[in-house]
This record gives sequence, structure tokens and C-alpha cells, in this order.
Amino acid sequence: MLLKMKRGWIAAVALCFVIWMGTLFGGFGEKQAAKGADRYDHVVQFPKERYPETGSHIQEAIRKGHSDVCTIDRNGADARRQESLKGIPTKPGFDRDEWPMAVCLEGGKGASVQYVSPSDNRGAGSWVGHQISEFPDGKRILFIVK
Repeated sequence: MLLKMKRGWIAAVALCFVIWMGTLFGGFGEKQAAKGADRYDHVVQFPKERYPETGSHIQEAIRKGHSDVCTIDRNGADARRQESLKGIPTKPGFDRDEWPMAVCLEGGKGASVQYVSPSDNRGAGSWVGHQISEFPDGKRILFIVK
């Protein structure tokens, strides 16, 4: 009888520990989404496994302090792209990837720019364009890289 109680107590403690660890370390994207939910209107989960170079760039830029929220403003994209790429030369065999993207009010001067393969960058751009196509200008999109 004492042995059964001891096993039950140990199982209960182990279960509590597992739940606590899951709460502490699990669901990093969910924590990002929950933090300041009033900052955005929609969430887009960017597929890093499909576009690894672009996904890594987005993660790095956000870690360095760039916004993880994109306020859509299509009309100003050309001017912001020109600002973000100013002084960064083209490089044969590479595209210049920007974060925040030029379609975002947060983009433009001071954006993070990295050289990435054209297939990764253009595929990612097409994917993002499709994801946000239904949203009007002014909508704020939280990007979570998964």
C-alpha cells in the first residue's frame, strides 16, 4: 500500500514538472503572438523550412530590434524599397532581401538587408504576397517564423 502511494506521489510530481517545463519552454511562436496582441490584426506564420534564407534573415532582423509587425501600405512600397536598398550594391547571383519589407510602413530607411538566393527570396516574396493579398492597407500583420 505504501509503495503504491509513493509511486502515485512520484507520478504526480513528475507530471507537474512536465507541465511546468512545457509552459516555460514550449510554444515560442504562441508567446510572441500573445505578447501585445493589440499591436496587430492578423498573424502570418512564415515557413522557414520552405524559404530558409529569408526565414533566417527575418528572425535575425527581429532579434536585432526590427519590427515583427508589418503595417500594410502598398502605395509607399517603391519609395521604401529605394530607401532601404540605397547604398547597398547588387551582387551577381543574389537578391537583396529587406526586413521589414518595403510593403510595410515599418520598412524603408534603416531596414535590415541581406543577400539571399533569388529562388528563396522570390519564392518567399510570392508566398507573403499571397498571404497578405486579402488584407487592405492599414492592417497590421504579426510575422512568426516557424
